[in-house]
Amino acid sequence: MPTRHHRLLLSALVLLLAACGPTPRTHPAADASPVPGNPQGPQLTADQLAGQRVVYSYKGTTPPEPLLTAIRTGRAAGVIFFGSNTADPERFRQAVEELRKAQQQSPVHQPLLLMTDQEGGLVRRLPGAPQLSARAIGQQPDPVAAAQQAGQEAGANLAAAGLNVNLAPVLDVYREPGNFIDKPQRSFGQDPALVAALGQAFVTGQHTSGVAGTAKHFPGLGSAPAKADTDTTPVTLTASRTELADVDEAPYSAALAADVDLVMVSWAVYPALDPDRPAGLSGTVVNGELRDRLGFHGVTITDALEAGALKAYGDAGDRAVAAAQAGMDLILCSAMDPTEGADATAALSDALESGRLDRASFTSAVDRISALRSRLR
Repeated sequence: MPTRHHRLLLSALVLLLAACGPTPRTHPAADASPVPGNPQGPQLTADQLAGQRVVYSYKGTTPPEPLLTAIRTGRAAGVIFFGSNTADPERFRQAVEELRKAQQQSPVHQPLLLMTDQEGGLVRRLPGAPQLSARAIGQQPDPVAAAQQAGQEAGANLAAAGLNVNLAPVLDVYREPGNFIDKPQRSFGQDPALVAALGQAFVTGQHTSGVAGTAKHFPGLGSAPAKADTDTTPVTLTASRTELADVDEAPYSAALAADVDLVMVSWAVYPALDPDRPAGLSGTVVNGELRDRLGFHGVTITDALEAGALKAYGDAGDRAVAAAQAGMDLILCSAMDPTEGADATAALSDALESGRLDRASFTSAVDRISALRSRLR
């Protein structure tokens, strides 16, 4: 654990970095018009517009034909990979090549978002770097340098495999040793200033590789008890609004100052913010806290759409529409079944055409995603 002196120094550093921030990378504004050469708006069908908001997944080492068809026809924004996809490095290389070739036939002339969770330590979908877990990084003699190196290594590893988005770093500030986020060593520490400094360093390091970073899980899972897993069951976290702002959300200001590309919103319920809905289905959290209070203008992404925490919110299509209504941009379909992505796309398309989803807001979400994709490889 860092000393009190160390924590004070980190706090001062984070405040300075949040105020000034590193020199931002040059890229289109998040709410800019679609990039030239990329047919958007009325030139795409409702199904294709809906597909620009959906990330698919599949099981095994071979991308199935329905997924390739969705990509070729402009009905997919990206693909998330898990261990079953990456177990054979050579076959995985071939799979990424197949997916990229399918995208070349798409009417949407932008790279697919090809993503995975390469946090480090126990949570790595690709073999190799970063070897250190977030907890281990937080315990290094120079944790900021270690975090920046981990970000550089993560980005280089993903870029070498043809991927362009990392669903990391985790910015959760854990409360109790062995709790949900600390047991797998996914948190940098218990001090929000330390987590802020290391999260920012990880993001900055990763940007050197051209790989997009994702801060997660907003507004924070650091207070979740050991068995409080939104993947399997509904979770309610009773932190006060002050605690959420001062502890859980504090690291995000530093990540935003580092120009983090995406923010993943959790499926936990935070009664201090919205007592009725999980964060990723709450406009109060997505728009009120993340966008309005903290000033995030990048791409929001859901956690896994099939999470047990959402069992009261219908099927994949119902959940996708509810997330879009709350202000989420990308819908992450992680069931390793392309049918889930297709169902989410169809539901978003129907909701767009029927007017359940506001067309201007829908287009703004697609524009943010388009701006992200246009600056990746």
